[in-house]
Amino acid sequence: MISVIWEEDPRYLTSVRLTMICSGATRATRHGAFPLDEPLEPRSVAMAESMRQGLRRADRTWTSPALRARQTAGALALPATVQPLLADHDHGDWAGRTFADVQAEEGDALAVWLADPNAAPHGGEPLSGLLLRAATFMNELVQLPGHTIAVTHAAMIRAAMLHVLGAPWQSYRKIDIEPLSMVDFRSDGGRWTLRAGSHRTGAGARV
Repeated sequence: MISVIWEEDPRYLTSVRLTMICSGATRATRHGAFPLDEPLEPRSVAMAESMRQGLRRADRTWTSPALRARQTAGALALPATVQPLLADHDHGDWAGRTFADVQAEEGDALAVWLADPNAAPHGGEPLSGLLLRAATFMNELVQLPGHTIAVTHAAMIRAAMLHVLGAPWQSYRKIDIEPLSMVDFRSDGGRWTLRAGSHRTGAGARV
């Protein structure tokens, strides 16, 4: 699990900071299905509420338009503004279906999707579109001083990490982001760095 290093270190006190928080789990994500725009599980709401006191003040808080992201922000007591660039990866007709079901019923289409970042056999957004959207978000935010908290999704967080690391698109599916986990980015206004650690999220965590 990738999350924030909580101790303050002067080497990392730069002018721009972004903390991405992954939205909580839903029924679809808990069962290994492609994400669906649906409410959080009650357990995820309770877990997010337990994290409230560990959150540091931010200059601004944004959230994905998805219901589960907005509910996560609410459970965290974050007065968030919707930012469309933080939307989850749109899987079109596959939303709500498990990987196994899609593989069994549309195996050829799934194989094309896995091999080509520009393919969108599900009718949604290709991976290349998500990566471009994440790059656009990061490039715009790097010019905005202060601390931003962004409540978004595992897909968007992975895409942002690839942008910062300059990693190839093939690395996208090799990164695991757990619900309600956090990833911290810092910048001096010129380039981003990823600040990663192994601290467990939950009550008492500081971000």
